[in-house]
Amino acid sequence: MPRWVGIVTVAAALMTGLIGCSSNTSDNGQEAAGNSNSTPPADSFKETIETKFGQVNITEQPKRVVALGWGDAETALSLGVQPVGASDWLAFGGNGVGPWLKDAYKTSPTILGTTELDYEQIAALHPDLILDVKSSGDETRYKRLSEIATTVGVPADGDNYLTSTNEQVEMIAKALGKEKEGEALLKQVDDAFAKAAKDHPEFADKTIVVGAYSSEGFGAYVKGDARIDFMTRLGFKTKDAVEKLADGNFYVKVSDEQLDLLDADVTVVMPIWVDAKEITNNKLFQKIPSVAAGRSIVLDEDTANAFSTGTVPSLLWTIEHLPPQIKALVQPGA
Repeated sequence: MPRWVGIVTVAAALMTGLIGCSSNTSDNGQEAAGNSNSTPPADSFKETIETKFGQVNITEQPKRVVALGWGDAETALSLGVQPVGASDWLAFGGNGVGPWLKDAYKTSPTILGTTELDYEQIAALHPDLILDVKSSGDETRYKRLSEIATTVGVPADGDNYLTSTNEQVEMIAKALGKEKEGEALLKQVDDAFAKAAKDHPEFADKTIVVGAYSSEGFGAYVKGDARIDFMTRLGFKTKDAVEKLADGNFYVKVSDEQLDLLDADVTVVMPIWVDAKEITNNKLFQKIPSVAAGRSIVLDEDTANAFSTGTVPSLLWTIEHLPPQIKALVQPGA
């Protein structure tokens, strides 16, 4: 059974008293979440969302949702709501979601832009709610979207795509009238992290650097980014020398002369629009102490994408697939 079915089933189980996965098909699981009894009647719907741009009041049950922020569409899907339009940030193609949400849509959404939006195309979808929760926090973008429909933008601390997974789920769940389902999803993630950390005590207090390589060179992620949050929840510690380079962004560039900044007990690197061999064959990369010692990993495409997406479905997929890969690099007491 696809993992996303289990996610939406958890939400539905809150209202039915059931525990465990549904035996329904993926379509039935989606219907169960979408028709959850926790959704208030349309004539009594009233939610207020706190954002960077002030309070957003939603007075009618959203029926046509457009999801533009990083992972906003996957979050809506996890809550049993299918956006009519969505951005495909990682160029998955198809319906714009990762393999962990394969077949989650009954009707394919219109795929929209990411950093550059076609506002007329968005308006043509006649949305009654726009989600831009994990986004740049640009005020001009927000104002233009708000002219089209009620828009839920970033939280107060969410500029530059720094909206946390918890904030994203909580804000979107509230906007859709599915707060209990949102709580269930976050508990599922908390439980999965707790189990993974318990299963891998060798991760505790080891330093880790999560880097990336693109056509522009190397870089590293810092606190506030979902990838770093993922690793710290497994027990790892970040590297102070990297954190000191942060300046309100989720990512810092690392020059070839600074590549030792990527050295740690474990070094994880993601290829961004480049072949992984461009990293592994890089002579300077090979000289990084952790790389030379065999304590580094270059992520495959699916793992890198799941790791980067940072939604509930992708986190659960990553918790299942990434720790076993890292375990091979870390020996207890090393």
